[in-house]
Amino acid sequence: MSVHEWLMKAHTAMRRRVMEGAQREGLTSGQPKILEYLMQNEGADQRNIALSCEIEPATVGSILTRMEAGGLVERRRAEGNRRSLFVYLTERGKEAAMRTEEIFAAAERAALEGCSEEERERLCLLLARIYRNLARTEAEE
Repeated sequence: MSVHEWLMKAHTAMRRRVMEGAQREGLTSGQPKILEYLMQNEGADQRNIALSCEIEPATVGSILTRMEAGGLVERRRAEGNRRSLFVYLTERGKEAAMRTEEIFAAAERAALEGCSEEERERLCLLLARIYRNLARTEAEE
């Protein structure tokens, strides 16, 4: 099989594993990675969430609306900036984010079963290079 076939199969299998755990937590598509992002970047704006999570801005908006309705996040305006909304985790959102981290970690452990730490590090370097190559190509087009 080719590299793209293995990458697509691996992505699909990882996504399936993560979403199985996320659905048990009552989360829907897109919410786990936004929770993970907000754990590290509390008070982010929608544009930066979209860029970092590789989700279209309009889609992030609808995901955040569902998350807000579910009590996971709240959007606030910053003092002196009435135009932009910034997203913060609620206490319930922080708890969900911690459970999401466990889901991601379990999926990663399953994916890397039998791999050494050196192999894991090498894989991360290769995947980062692949991403940079593809992202650069998209930007140039």
